Amino acid sequence: MLADRVRRLPNVKLLDRKTELGGWRSMTATEFNEDVHSVARGLIGMGLQPGDRFSIMGYTSYEWMLIEYAGFCAGLTLVPIYETDSTEQIAWILEDADPALVVTETAAMRDRVNAAKDSGKSLKNVLCLEDSAVVRIKEAGGDVPDFQVVDRSKALTIDDLAMIVYTSGTVGKPKGVELTHGNWVELMANGMRWMPEIAGYPSCRLLVFLPLAHVLAQFLQLIQVWGQGTLGHAPNIKNLLADLQEFAPSYVMVVPRVLEKIYNSAQAAARGHRLTRILFARAVKVAESYSRALDTAEGPSRSLRARRWMYARLVYGKILALFGPNMKFIISGGAPLSEDLGHFYRGIGMPVLEGYGLTETCAPMCFNSIKNYRIGTVGPGVSSLFLKVSEAGELMVKGPSIFKRYHNNPEQTAAAFDGEWFKTGDLATIDEEGFVRITGRAKDIIVTAGGKNVAPSALEDPLRQYALISEVMVVGEGKPFVSALITLDPDMLPGWLKNHGLPSMDVLEASRNPDVLSAISRAVERVNARVSRAESIRKFKVLPTAFTVENGLLTPSLKVKRKETAVAFAAEIEDLYASKSVQ
Repeated sequence: MLADRVRRLPNVKLLDRKTELGGWRSMTATEFNEDVHSVARGLIGMGLQPGDRFSIMGYTSYEWMLIEYAGFCAGLTLVPIYETDSTEQIAWILEDADPALVVTETAAMRDRVNAAKDSGKSLKNVLCLEDSAVVRIKEAGGDVPDFQVVDRSKALTIDDLAMIVYTSGTVGKPKGVELTHGNWVELMANGMRWMPEIAGYPSCRLLVFLPLAHVLAQFLQLIQVWGQGTLGHAPNIKNLLADLQEFAPSYVMVVPRVLEKIYNSAQAAARGHRLTRILFARAVKVAESYSRALDTAEGPSRSLRARRWMYARLVYGKILALFGPNMKFIISGGAPLSEDLGHFYRGIGMPVLEGYGLTETCAPMCFNSIKNYRIGTVGPGVSSLFLKVSEAGELMVKGPSIFKRYHNNPEQTAAAFDGEWFKTGDLATIDEEGFVRITGRAKDIIVTAGGKNVAPSALEDPLRQYALISEVMVVGEGKPFVSALITLDPDMLPGWLKNHGLPSMDVLEASRNPDVLSAISRAVERVNARVSRAESIRKFKVLPTAFTVENGLLTPSLKVKRKETAVAFAAEIEDLYASKSVQ
C-alpha cells in the first residue's frame, strides 16, 4: 500500500510528524518510504526471515508506524502489544505468537517484556525506543542492499499474514486473530471506492490517537495511506484539544466516551450560572429537535431554523471550536453512541458517523457514510461484505476482509463460524435499506430470576451521559431484579460539587455523600423511565474505585470487562441483593 502511494503521489505530503520541540514536520510519501526502507534493511540485517513475527509495544507515534511498515517491507508479521498489557498478558502473546523481536516505547515496558521473555522460544532482541531502538536497527542494515527489501516486498502475496492481533475482549484469554495482506487490500480498495469522502481527497487530514495495537487504529492509518491526504499521530488523548488545534484534522475517530466527556464538560461549565444553565438546556433541545427534523419529509421549520441560527452563535460555535478549524465530521466506534448525543452533535453542525466492526473483520464491518447515514444505526455493511441475522438474532457476516482463523486455536475458529458465515456474537436487526442496529451483545444479556431478558447497554449507555458518572455495569443474572455498579468521573466531580454548593471532596467521600447519591438516584430514575419495570435498575452501588485499563477492568477500547469487574466487586454485588428493600 505504501508503494502504491509512492507511485501515485511521490512528492505529496503523507505525514505531519510531531517533533520533540513542538510543532509538526512534514514528510512526503517518498521521504517516508526511504526511512521505511532504511529500517527494513536493518531488520533484515538482524537476521529476521520472511514470515518471522515481530512485536511493537508503545504509544501511537510516527516511530510505531515506521517500524511497522518496515516490517511489512521485510516480509514480517506484526504482533501488536498494548502498552497497558501486564506481564502475564505479554507472556501469553510471546508464547502463542512467538515473535523474534520486540520493540518497546519505554524502559518500563521493556522490563515487563524481559520479565516474560522465557515464554517465547524465538525472542532474540528486546529493543527500546527510549534507548535509540530505531538507530540501532538502522545500523544493523548498513551492509544490506536495498534490492533485498524490494525483493521481499514483491514476494508477498494476499495470503501472507500481515498481522496477528490479539483481541482485547471482555471475557477469556485473548485470541490471536490472523489478518492477511489480502484482508486489508480488499477492505481498502473497496472502501475507498465506496466512501471516498473519508480519505480520497488531497486536503483530508487525520489525527490518529487510538492505540495502534487496536485494529481500528490500524484501519484508519492504512486508509489514509491508501488515500490522498495527510496523517498525524498523537500518543493519547491527554492533550487532545491542543492537538486538534495544532494539527487541524478534517476528521478523527473517537470512542463514544470522548464525545460524552466533551458534552458533559460543556454542560458542567454552563451550570455555573442560572442563565447559562437555562441557555444551554434550551440549546441542546433545539439541536436535537433540528437533527430529528432533518429525518422528516418536511425538514426543520422556519422557526426551528431561526432558533438554531441563534444558538449557533451563542452556544454551538464554542463547542465546535474545540474540534479545530477544519473538522468536517467525526467517526465513532468501539461502543454504541446514544441517539440523543448523535442528534445533538448533528444538530450543532458536527455529524458523528457511527460504525461497527471487530478485530476479526479488520475493524469496519458496517459504516454510516456522510452522504447517507442514520443516527441510532451503525450503517449498512461496507462494500464487498454480506450480512444476515440468524434465527437467534445474531449478526453474521462473510466476505474477503473477514479473518480465516485464530492463531493456534482450531477449536475457537470452528466455533466462530457457521459454514462460511462468521458469527459476531452481537444481536442486531437489519432494516429494508440495509441499515444495521446493534441491540446488544449476546453473551452480555442478563436473564433475571423472573426470566426477563435485559440488554445492559440500554441502561448503561444513557447513564454514562450524566456528567457525574464515569462507568456503569449492570448486574442481575439469575437475580430477582437488576442492579448496577457505578463509578464517578473524577474530572467532572470538582465542578459538579461547586455548581451544587457542596464542599470539595475526593471520590471516596463523594461515593458516600447523600447529595451525590441523590443525584445519581435521579439519573437512574430518568433512565428507568425508558424501560419496563422488570428491566429497570432497582438498586445501585457507587464505587470509590474507578474502572481503568490499568487496573484491568476496561479494555483498551474502554469497554467494561464484565467478568473481571464482577469478581473484583463480588462482595458489593452480593450486598445489593442481601437486603430485600428495593426501589
